[in-house]
Amino acid sequence: MAKGLAFVALSLIIGVLQSANAEVPAIFILGDSTVDVGTNNYLPDSNITANFPHNGVDFPFQRATGRFSNGLNTADFLAKFFGFKRSPVSFLSLNGTLAIKKRRFRGVNFASAGSGLLDITGQTSTQKANVVPMGEQVYQFSMVYNDLVASKGTSEAQNFLSKSLIFISVGSNDIVGNHYSKNPIPKEQFIPNLAVVYEKHLRNLISVGARKFGIISVPPVGCCPSQRVSANGECLKELNDQAEAFFSTMDTLMRNLSYENKDIKYSLGNTFNITKPVIDNPQNSSFTDVKNACCGNGTLHCTPLASLCSNRHKYLFWDLFHPTQAASRLAASILFVGDSRFATPVNFSQLAEA
Repeated sequence: MAKGLAFVALSLIIGVLQSANAEVPAIFILGDSTVDVGTNNYLPDSNITANFPHNGVDFPFQRATGRFSNGLNTADFLAKFFGFKRSPVSFLSLNGTLAIKKRRFRGVNFASAGSGLLDITGQTSTQKANVVPMGEQVYQFSMVYNDLVASKGTSEAQNFLSKSLIFISVGSNDIVGNHYSKNPIPKEQFIPNLAVVYEKHLRNLISVGARKFGIISVPPVGCCPSQRVSANGECLKELNDQAEAFFSTMDTLMRNLSYENKDIKYSLGNTFNITKPVIDNPQNSSFTDVKNACCGNGTLHCTPLASLCSNRHKYLFWDLFHPTQAASRLAASILFVGDSRFATPVNFSQLAEA
């Protein structure tokens, strides 16, 4: 993303916020570590956590909340653009007690780092919960729906959810996991299989009141520092090809689903198109390092003992897999106000008005 486009995006956000008429009563977030705000902190057996330094070094009071970031992530910035302080809290942090009866119930975050569309993604054992898979996240959403119905009545609960936004960022871990499995399934078979599972999850969400979907597709995962290690410092083309194929498949899926369900509205965010130009032409962006990790320097995991860059706003990647706060802010801003190159058929701000 060029500097000029980033400036235009932020300027447009200010204009949109000043003229916005649609009130978003709540935001619900499902997915993986790109939007997780601490779910895995509440899984005692999980080894996919970020509730320790240097994570959170730029978060208020330098708190390591469980976000895989130096500060806020994409979910936080999207929520902020819609008038929220940041992302809603993790479902598991609520300990089964939703504040739905309170007038200002604003949603829940179900996302779990390491999870995917497939139940097996991110799991290291059938006996221990390493992540909360997408199917379980959808079930948790149905529990919220039931609580809303019990509190507000069916009609009011459905009206509440029809105006709320459902953000989903998932798929990367499935693609990477399959690529490195002992018997990887060919792209031509695997991506359509993922779409079938994604459609099932979406239909289940629709059955319990979800109506407005902000779908965040897979970024160029082959360019993460973790993948460059095995590609002599270059992007791993096979993974990027799968990411692009995933977007195309999701485009068809969402078109068909919205045609079948006339009251469904969606925005499909193309984070591949948002991120790849920055990587290919960093001189046109505000980032000076688009290859290495700020924490861990590209070869080591981010731990309290890892090296830490000082100019974090100049790095695209925070650790081996995840974007910095600056990169997340930029991605969220383009999803919010970007044109059809980055979100289709409408952007996220227009989705709220739909």
